[in-house]
Amino acid sequence: MVEETKKKYSRDYLTWTDEMDKVLLDVFVEHHNRGDQGQNGWKPHVYTAAIKAIRDKCGLHVTKENMSRMKTFDKHYATISKILSQSGFGWDWVNNKLLMDSDDVWNKYVQANPKAACYKNKEVKNWEAICTIYSKDHPTGEGAMTGAETEAQPPEPDVVAIKDSSKMPQKRQRTCDAILCMLGDMKCSFQDALKSLEPLELPKVTPPLEILAALEKIPELARSDMLRAYGKLILSERLFHALMELPMDFRKEWLLTLNEKNNI
Repeated sequence: MVEETKKKYSRDYLTWTDEMDKVLLDVFVEHHNRGDQGQNGWKPHVYTAAIKAIRDKCGLHVTKENMSRMKTFDKHYATISKILSQSGFGWDWVNNKLLMDSDDVWNKYVQANPKAACYKNKEVKNWEAICTIYSKDHPTGEGAMTGAETEAQPPEPDVVAIKDSSKMPQKRQRTCDAILCMLGDMKCSFQDALKSLEPLELPKVTPPLEILAALEKIPELARSDMLRAYGKLILSERLFHALMELPMDFRKEWLLTLNEKNNI
C-alpha cells in the first residue's frame, strides 16, 4: 500500500535548456502573430504545436503541464518591463540583461521593489520573443494575477516537475489579451516617422505658355500691355486665377488698371 502511494505521487523532473526555451517561444510567437491568443488564453492547438516542436527538435517528450514554463517568462516580463519603464535603465541586447546608469539608480529601485533584486545581473535570453508574447497589462479574469502579484512571486526554476496528467488535476489557464509589445510600438513609431518625411504635394503652377495664350485671347490688348501683364502674372499664380475668373470683356480693363497701379 505504501509503495503504491509513493508511486502515485512520484514525479520526474525536466530541465529546460536554452534550446528548448527558444523552440517553445518560437512556437508561441508564431501563434501570437496568427492571433491564436484571446481573452480566454491560448487556443488548445498552440500547446499541441509546442509539444510537437520540442519533441521533433529537441528529442524530448513533454506534456501540457510542462507548459508552466511560460509562467516563468511571464514573470520575467512583468518584472523587467516595470524596471525598463523607469528612468536610468535600458536593455543590453548583447549580454541579455539590464543596463543601468549607476549602482545608485539600482539601489534606489530595489529599495522600493525588493523582489526585483535578483535581476541586477540576471541573464534573460529571448527577450525579444518574450516582449512579443506578453504585455504590461495582465489579465483580470478568474485565476488571473495582477502585475504586482506576479512580480511578488519568485521566478520558477529551470527544473520543473513532470506530473502524471491522468492523476493530477488540471491547472487553470490564465487569460491574456494579446496587444502590441514594445517592439510593435517601436515599429509603429518608426513608420510614423517615415510618414512625416514624405514630400508634401507642391501647389499647381500654371505653365508660362498657358498664361501667354490666355493673354492673346483678350481682344484689342496692345503688345506692350500684354508683355507687362505677362511679367506680372508669371510671378503670381493668384493674380492669374483672378484674371481667369473675370468675364472676357473685363479682362483688358483690369490688366491696364493692374499695370497702372503697380507702375509697370
